[in-house]
Amino acid sequence: MFSGTFTALVTPFRNGEVDVEALEGMVEFQIGHGVSGLVPCGTTGETPAMSEAEDRLVVETVVRVANGRVPIIAGTGSNSTDMAIKYTKMAQEEGADGSLQVAPYYNKPTQEGLYRHFAAIAESTELPLVLYNIPGRTGVTISAETMARLAEIPNIVGVKDSTLSMNMVADVIALCGEDFDVLSGDDPMTLPLIALGGRGVISVASNVAPGAVSEMVRALLEGDWERGRELHYELLPLFRALFVETNPIPVKTAASLLGLCSDEMRLPLVPMEGENLRVLQETLDRCAHLLPTPEEV
Repeated sequence: MFSGTFTALVTPFRNGEVDVEALEGMVEFQIGHGVSGLVPCGTTGETPAMSEAEDRLVVETVVRVANGRVPIIAGTGSNSTDMAIKYTKMAQEEGADGSLQVAPYYNKPTQEGLYRHFAAIAESTELPLVLYNIPGRTGVTISAETMARLAEIPNIVGVKDSTLSMNMVADVIALCGEDFDVLSGDDPMTLPLIALGGRGVISVASNVAPGAVSEMVRALLEGDWERGRELHYELLPLFRALFVETNPIPVKTAASLLGLCSDEMRLPLVPMEGENLRVLQETLDRCAHLLPTPEEV
């Protein structure tokens, strides 16, 4: 159902508010550079620091501007099952095409708890759900066996994998079958994940290099491994620089340097400075051939 490059969108702010004009421009920029879909209100979008009204505004804006040209998978997960259901219903009301559901963070449920959490959300909505397995942030891993149980629920259609484990990816693909969409949650892991049978990436880097990341993923999915590898290695310095500090600090800074939005963030995130900022700027200069020109922004 979901395949290709999906951008985990940053949320632009100005003077403490969601910058709707900048967000509209970013959606057009992404679609114009060939991405397969958009994922607003994820970690990259700073949704932990946003209100319910702001989440709704972002989802509504992205859906409205995209106007059916690409699918929109809204981040609506929570460590509270009731809140995840509430946000998922909101996204469905606003016209999203799918929902990204992170594993509950901090409360560290058992595998049975994870199963019941996601099953309850799936039962509450008609939207297709993509699970999000990111133990580095949540403190819990959705096991491949639990994933296989969840894959039997008709509207649980895939997973964004940020386990950094190709063993996990292989087990999920083997247990869940080829109709279950496995998407990389880490840009540098996209090539090996697709080699194992994955379908693409929910990308941070495509915020600033949507054309190059989309071309890499298309090449890999079409079996052009030579071109896919070439682009992977060209993009690798950018992939790494965008995680020199906690996401989304570097990518929002990069987007600001390119003129896509301001670098305004919400506490507890703070702007980049010093050596890390220098590294990011040097990497953007080094990768300028992969980035949009000022006229394209």
